[in-house]
Amino acid sequence: MRLTIFSKLVAGYLTIFILVITVSIYATVQFQKLKVATDSILNIDNRMLSYNKKLIDAILSQVQYERKFLIIKDDTLYDRFAATENDFDQNFNELVAISDSAHAKSLLDAVKQSHQYYQSLFYKEVEFLWAGQRYPKDWYTQEKEKAVNAIMDGMKELRTYSENSTYEKIKKLGEAGTNARKVAIVMTALSLIFGITISIFITRSITKPLAVLKEKTRQIARGNYESNLSLSSPPEIGELVQDFNFMCNKLKEMDRMKSDFFSLMSHELRTPLTSIKEGTTLLLEGVGGETNEKQKRLLSIIAEESNRLIDLVNSSLDLSKMEAGMMTYNFVKADIIPLINKAVVEIEPIAKAKNIKTELNIMSGKLPFTNMDTERILQVLRNLIGNAVKFTPEGGQVKISAGHANNSLVVSVSDKGPGIPKKDLITIFDKFKSSKNHKGTGLGLAIVKNIITAHGGKVWAESKSGQGSTFTFVLPA
Repeated sequence: MRLTIFSKLVAGYLTIFILVITVSIYATVQFQKLKVATDSILNIDNRMLSYNKKLIDAILSQVQYERKFLIIKDDTLYDRFAATENDFDQNFNELVAISDSAHAKSLLDAVKQSHQYYQSLFYKEVEFLWAGQRYPKDWYTQEKEKAVNAIMDGMKELRTYSENSTYEKIKKLGEAGTNARKVAIVMTALSLIFGITISIFITRSITKPLAVLKEKTRQIARGNYESNLSLSSPPEIGELVQDFNFMCNKLKEMDRMKSDFFSLMSHELRTPLTSIKEGTTLLLEGVGGETNEKQKRLLSIIAEESNRLIDLVNSSLDLSKMEAGMMTYNFVKADIIPLINKAVVEIEPIAKAKNIKTELNIMSGKLPFTNMDTERILQVLRNLIGNAVKFTPEGGQVKISAGHANNSLVVSVSDKGPGIPKKDLITIFDKFKSSKNHKGTGLGLAIVKNIITAHGGKVWAESKSGQGSTFTFVLPA
């Protein structure tokens, strides 16, 4: 049993989703660990270093106020000493609160004891001074210096401990990040490989039959309605193939009916149109009596339109025969240069009326004779050169070139008309197709393509809007 496209997509996407979720969960866990370590550095170690600096500044300020007070005995200095003591105690309590190890707490206890001892010595000296009593000043100075040094050493050791702690945490962060990156890269690579493999498998099972359908669509656009599609594909596309074959049969039937209709109508229209043409000619010749200038002008218009309709009917008949494979070609080895000259001479009156210059560019040296039906190739030249003159503005130029390359005869007709939009270049040779700038019945170029294809050649158009067009056909030499 073949899985449907929906089932394949659901299974594939579900597998990829599970892989992505697995990678995401692992990444989330690792990022959470990194976040915890980062928060520890920011909220503990960095703050400990900051409070460490504030405590050192406070004790240095106290030493400064204490020494100045003992010299000049200014009560303001004493008050500042006491205020700095409050700052020291406040920062010390904050530092104790964020300490996260027994070693740090033991260092802080030692600092606290030394600080209390230092302050008790100072306050004792103050009592002696206020009482006017003599006391061993040198001993007090030495003891205070020892206490301050003990405080500074403790704070230095605490700072070193904080810095080492920060370094170790950063080191662990780096190692954890490296490991997480390696694992994430491996898991991501495996997920990508597995996901791409699944995607390619699913996509291939869909795009391969779609490519065949796309090519068949192009064949239908070229008029090939054979219902010969048979694909190994998912059920949905299998049903589409069946519908495609059914559509081809219907199109083939409709195309046959349309061709029969046009063929019948063309035959039926030819007889009355010929009668109208002949009757108009007789009236212009005065067979029915004398006609005035206004009547002659109206009859001339009728005659011209009758000729145009007859040409259209003949083109429709020719195209119907070509598509039905009933067109007879008389192939002979012939030179194309006389045909080009004849087509140019025939179109010369129209070109002169528009003051259009026709330029022939024949490759030097004799062109190879080509196996062709001269009447049909002349029909091709008439169509291409006639279109070039028709769409070239007054005072313009039409260039006809002929040469040979790679054992092929190459003929091109270039004009200075409005050009053909790029999107129309693909369909310009289809019957009943015309571009925005090339209005017409859409039969002339379709006939050109059929004739050239019947000769084993190919024809194409090149153009840029506003810069003219070039129609080229190649015939095997």
